[in-house]
Amino acid sequence: MEKVKVNKDICIGCGACMAIASDVFNIGDDGLAETYEDKNILDEMNKESKDEVLDAKEGCPTGAIYTENE
Repeated sequence: MEKVKVNKDICIGCGACMAIASDVFNIGDDGLAETYEDKNILDEMNKESKDEVLDAKEGCPTGAIYTENE
């Protein structure tokens, strides 16, 4: 299962990911981006959501968004 994740060590909390894919990303209480745990599984996303996640990943100014197989 491939999941979308955010590396909080390099995230700057700019919100670009949330602006692109608000159904997957939000800004947490710490001011940094995070994913909704029940909506971050790539295999369960429709094509539009997957495309938005890829756009968010490419548009992240610090490269904090990544995918990981679990």
